[in-house]
Amino acid sequence: MPAPKKYPDDLRERATRLAIEARRDPASAVGAIRRIADQCGVHPEALRGWVKKAEIDAGDRPGITSSDAERLAALEREVRELRRANQILKSAASFFAAELDRPSR
Repeated sequence: MPAPKKYPDDLRERATRLAIEARRDPASAVGAIRRIADQCGVHPEALRGWVKKAEIDAGDRPGITSSDAERLAALEREVRELRRANQILKSAASFFAAELDRPSR
């Protein structure tokens, strides 16, 4: 279960949008994240991470998009579960093979 979110989604979206717009304007680009974070009552590093994620998702910055990261995590969970099931099946097969090799009474 994921940890509860510290900031509501609407605040997160609004602050991210404001920071991205402010960074596009050369006159207000310097210190935009810190200034907007203070105005919105958000930690500057949290806002910096949201902006980075939004830029990656928009294709403005290189990196793995959110949808790709979710898909990758789901595939990794599936691989772990399949490997676990495969190990259980191998153990069961070796157990039953050993039972067949034992002489019956």
